[in-house]
Amino acid sequence: MKLVTFAQQGAVKVGAIRGEEVVDVTAVFPSMLALIENYVTGLPQISDRLAGATAVPLSAVQLLAPIPTPRRNVMCLGLNYAAHARESYAAKGQAASLPTTPIVFTKATTAVSGPYDPIPFDAAVSAEIDWEVELAVIIAKAGKNIPAAQAWAYVFGYMVLNDVSARDLQMRGKQYFKGKSLDGHCPTGPWIVSADELPNPHDLRITCRVNGVTKQDGRTSHMIFDIPTIIAYLSQGMTLLPGDIIATGTPEGVGFARTPPEFLRPGDVLESEIEGIGVLRNEVTAVSDLP
Repeated sequence: MKLVTFAQQGAVKVGAIRGEEVVDVTAVFPSMLALIENYVTGLPQISDRLAGATAVPLSAVQLLAPIPTPRRNVMCLGLNYAAHARESYAAKGQAASLPTTPIVFTKATTAVSGPYDPIPFDAAVSAEIDWEVELAVIIAKAGKNIPAAQAWAYVFGYMVLNDVSARDLQMRGKQYFKGKSLDGHCPTGPWIVSADELPNPHDLRITCRVNGVTKQDGRTSHMIFDIPTIIAYLSQGMTLLPGDIIATGTPEGVGFARTPPEFLRPGDVLESEIEGIGVLRNEVTAVSDLP
């Protein structure tokens, strides 16, 4: 099942995709977080509505971030693809060292944006905006100290995410948070694909294009730490909550590690795609051109 948050005639609604249409389920679940929190009973109810409910064309609505306002920061894995780890160290003139424990940082909730929203570009803040396509995992229910063998029971679904990064801010700081958290620098969507529809998230093609040119082309099978390992690690002594977003890392091909380095500029179109989920399409837009 593909689940969306969308805007229609000024109202924000929750829906389920049926072909090229969306069925409004807001009367049952007023928000995506409410749906996730009640997912055991929620998915069957939505399935029933899909069978006969009136739908509207997808083209007639605006898709928003599936979880427009997460209850807390997006949790992200750094250097979780070996080739990306190697290119990152090489770009810094350092010997590669693959992580033996997950490297975790977060992105502010205000960075989260929709699948077709502009990516703000403010040259006074950062001139080195980079791309990082990632598979995002949505947590289904609260859990703490979750064994890896039980982790799949805590997965609600998946979406595409781009961990847009201000590299100059990131490199000047001693940690990632500031360079990862500029407003609008976390496009997500275009919908959440429920876990039952994507039985093997560890073997999906994951790509990123800039102006139609492929920059990243990998597979989720290349992750160093798989999804159960990530969930088990994050939940050690820390309760994961329904609707938590976990970004699982990016494959090789990021801009700062290229020779010469490449960065996004106003007018560039960033497309982030994961097999079996969908495509984000976000235009880099100068702050002065935004409403």
